[in-house]
Amino acid sequence: MEHQPIVRKRELELFLQSLKPHPDPKPSLEQYTISPEGASEMLFIAEYRHHDIGSRVVADLGCGTGRLALGSAYLGAELAVGVDLDKRAIETAKRNAAMSSQQDKVQWILCDVRAITGKVDTVVQNPPFGAQRKGADRIFVIKALEIGNVVYSLHKSSAGNRAFIKRLIEKHAGTVTEIHQLKLEIPHMFTFHRRRKHSVEVDLFRMVKNA
Repeated sequence: MEHQPIVRKRELELFLQSLKPHPDPKPSLEQYTISPEGASEMLFIAEYRHHDIGSRVVADLGCGTGRLALGSAYLGAELAVGVDLDKRAIETAKRNAAMSSQQDKVQWILCDVRAITGKVDTVVQNPPFGAQRKGADRIFVIKALEIGNVVYSLHKSSAGNRAFIKRLIEKHAGTVTEIHQLKLEIPHMFTFHRRRKHSVEVDLFRMVKNA
């Protein structure tokens, strides 16, 4: 496997901060762009604890404007594939790729994640929490385990939700290897937001597909 140079976390954060956000996010799709700090923490765990990014084929399901896909490319992924059903999100992701000079290492697919087939080494995803569309998070977990050998997936943190996600993973032939508790900063994005930014506690699940 090709040796990848070590990237400092702050360097990755600054790279992710330079990427453009979604120009018109939809509350119904729960299009909250993952913060640079949250994305960096997630990708650093994947790469520098488990070596699941560098020289791997990585899929970012529900990629939005491409932060996790482009962050994976920046950390040395052989190829990062971003999937989203929102045309404007994909258009923004393409512009971000061109602006960041990572376009040769990423591909973008405009479709519902349920339509994706094939296999990848690693899936990284920040799926909807299911607050607006009940079961939306379930769709992403099932598809991620279908196509990926290793999956990193963010979910709203609570004892009940954690137990539900673990049961879902086990039902679909996966095993949880680690759960990391993180905090995501969500900026004021929609009219119903009352704060300039809001901190949300999330669980980062690392899961593997059973042999």
